[in-house]
Amino acid sequence: MIGFFERLTWPLLHALDPEDAHALAISMLKFAPLPPAARGDKRLTVRAFGLNFPNPVGMAAGFDKNAEVPDALLRLGFGFVEVGTITPLPQAGNPRPRLFRLDADEGVINRLGFNSQGADAVLKRLAARARAPARGAGGAEGIVGINVGANKDAFDRVADYVRLIERFAAVASYVTINISSPNTPGLRDLQQAKALDDLLARVIDARERVAQHAGPTPVLLKIAPDLSLDVLDDVVNIARSRRVDGMIVGNTTLARPAALRDAVTAQEAGGLSGRPLLPLATRILAESYVRVEGVFPLVGVGGIDSGAAALAKFRAGASLVQLYSGLVFRGLSLVAEIKAALVAALARARLDSLGELVGADAAAVTSEPWPGST
Repeated sequence: MIGFFERLTWPLLHALDPEDAHALAISMLKFAPLPPAARGDKRLTVRAFGLNFPNPVGMAAGFDKNAEVPDALLRLGFGFVEVGTITPLPQAGNPRPRLFRLDADEGVINRLGFNSQGADAVLKRLAARARAPARGAGGAEGIVGINVGANKDAFDRVADYVRLIERFAAVASYVTINISSPNTPGLRDLQQAKALDDLLARVIDARERVAQHAGPTPVLLKIAPDLSLDVLDDVVNIARSRRVDGMIVGNTTLARPAALRDAVTAQEAGGLSGRPLLPLATRILAESYVRVEGVFPLVGVGGIDSGAAALAKFRAGASLVQLYSGLVFRGLSLVAEIKAALVAALARARLDSLGELVGADAAAVTSEPWPGST
């Protein structure tokens, strides 16, 4: 079914402007007659953040920004879906064009700027989903987390995050605090130590206040791959002290690797994702893993376009992985390819679970030359 769907839609989607193609893909998923996902290999189940993931391959935030098709994505074989980024009030984001493919490099640049229908529209959809049979916040048919961000013109951005925690805790499997998008001016300043400590203190306090009626809601922090190691030290120490449940490593990068072949498109402003991000994102993942010391799990994101790339993320310290840009160039069959590669790796090593691979190469990765250095 997935193969037929791809053969039918792939030429059309790639002939369109990237943002128009994305909107069309969302529309098609709303109406595609997708069967339930096949039961997966038990060795790929993961317990993380107090949740049971049927498999460790997730759809990253940015695809289903407004929670329009999370169940369709789960039926395509994802073990979890992260919707968003969601802002409290609707906002249009940055002017178009704001999404660019680097076909020669299999990368994407975006400067979308948290375009969002706002919390009310998304909450309505997720509340309806939570009331549906066999679903809900982390229910039997897969895990749906939300990624939240501040409005561009918010007077108090931390208050935006607090408000979103309060509103979504009851209908989300987990909540990701996104302070790492490069496309909202000043947002990444919240990764600095004093600001981050205040943010996480208020967010965790909000989570605890609503837990009585919402139940436990894991809170994750999404960081940029562009952090210096000194700043990463602070970020991890504060995340640990404020008892977040995990980190997502990482977002898009403002860097432009010298090896990029599409030099013209590479000059566009915005965050770079896809294959060119893999070395940097994996290095920051490994650096995070050795600093976290097993206190909470990590989600590896950035540049995953093959089973081998996904396996490298686990060995660098990820307990779960997320995809998005890789699907633009590899298609939906990438999800099954990754799961098959992980099962094969476990079979070769005669292991019973992915947990036995997590972080196996982290120390070695952190000893390598910095990505892009000469």
